[in-house]
Amino acid sequence: MSEPGIDGRAIIDPSARLGSNVSVGPWSIVGADVELGDDVQIASHVVVKGPARIGAGVKIFQFATVGEDTPAFAYEGEQTYLDIGAGTVIREGVTIHRGMNKGGIGRTEVGKNCLLMAYVHIGHDCVVGDHVIMSNNASLAGHVTVGDHANFGGYSGIAQFRSVGAYTHIAAMSLVIKDIPAYMTVSGNPAVAVGLNLEGMKRRGYSKEAMQAVRQAHRVVYRKGLSVAEALSELAELRTQHPEVELFAGSVESSEWGIIRGRGANRD
Repeated sequence: MSEPGIDGRAIIDPSARLGSNVSVGPWSIVGADVELGDDVQIASHVVVKGPARIGAGVKIFQFATVGEDTPAFAYEGEQTYLDIGAGTVIREGVTIHRGMNKGGIGRTEVGKNCLLMAYVHIGHDCVVGDHVIMSNNASLAGHVTVGDHANFGGYSGIAQFRSVGAYTHIAAMSLVIKDIPAYMTVSGNPAVAVGLNLEGMKRRGYSKEAMQAVRQAHRVVYRKGLSVAEALSELAELRTQHPEVELFAGSVESSEWGIIRGRGANRD
């Protein structure tokens, strides 16, 4: 990355607002209505279009395109928005599109301290939580919601309008066509549930009691042959006792497309 300062070969729109200690590399473009927070670093050959707010300490590497219009046919040139949280790292060739109004929420959001590796794509109207890691070429279609600490393997893809729960892991090259409850690991094309993301829970310091409660909730939903409604009824008391179970059960309850099940099992 370049030293603090604006390279003379960069193009900065007069309406852009730059915080302190911002650096922009050569041949990069910062467009109209872009706000760069303090300590933002933009490498060479980057395009940032607005309206967009880029949080403090964000790093954007070469050839990334951040805040471009969506190519969706329903987009008619209306003013829409992009928000990138503080501390997020956007690596080479990443593309992030702003939202649209027709059928969308008019904005795209990426949370704090995310890592978007090379050639990741985040489509229009996606809402991505904090501390999300997306490996090379992972892609979100439009209208996808992603919870905090979700982890995407390389070349994984999420269909539009789907929900990816917090603390989930999507294996490399998986195609997700249903919703993923919190804490789950999924794999395959189409992706199926292969168990809990126990390693992720351990890394984040979950207690044995909390992990055991989530295991119990997982068995109710995935191992007892119950419908979603039956499973949620059985979990009613447990989810009041453990916030981790509430997060898991709530993500099951809020699913609009049905949750990912194991291969050959689907009782919604």
